[in-house]
Order: sequence, then C-alpha cells, then structure tokens
Amino acid sequence: QVQLAESGGGLVQAGGSLRLSCAASRSTFGSDMRWYRQAPGKEREFVAGISWSGGRTYYANSVKGRFTISRDNAKNTVYLQMNSLKPEDTAIYSCNVEGSPYWGQGTQVTISS
Repeated sequence: QVQLAESGGGLVQAGGSLRLSCAASRSTFGSDMRWYRQAPGKEREFVAGISWSGGRTYYANSVKGRFTISRDNAKNTVYLQMNSLKPEDTAIYSCNVEGSPYWGQGTQVTISS
C-alpha cells in the first residue's frame, strides 16, 4: 500500500503558473506516475504521465506545451509544472500510481479570468 499526498494548488489568474507536488509514502519503483484532474460536473480526466526513469512523458492534448511532469525518485515525489494557465484548467488535481487503486486526496486549482 502507498499513500499519496498532493500539494501546491491555489488560486491564480489566467496566464499564471503553479507547481503541484505529489509525495508518496514509499518508493513506487518501476511504476509510471500519472496526474489526473476533475472539474465540477465532469468526469476525471488524464493530464500527464511519466515513466519510472523519467525518460518517457506523455500528456493530454489540452495541456501539451503548457504543463511539464517530472519526478524525483530519491524523494518519492512527482511534480506538475503548470504554465499559461487557463480558466478551463480549474479542477481538483490528483496523482496516481499507474494501474493501482492508490489515489491522493487531491489539490484544488482555481484559475480566474
């Protein structure tokens, strides 16, 4: 079992930036890590993913070129750098160990226009 804790959310104006963190309680050795988000009244959607080595990253088309996922395995932490934020990025952002039932509680991101 692994506990995940997201942080770094907040309220920013459109065009601004935020950096989210997802800290795991233990190593997620060998696993991809993913960020998802869920906006009010909508289903959860995939945002970004990263391989264990960090050598492979992949993104939803809606965030490609604006968001960057990275990880520090020594700290058991995954990051999501979000730039050029838009009001439609407003959501609760959560991280997940790929293929596992483990989710964090999420962090709220609100973008004002």
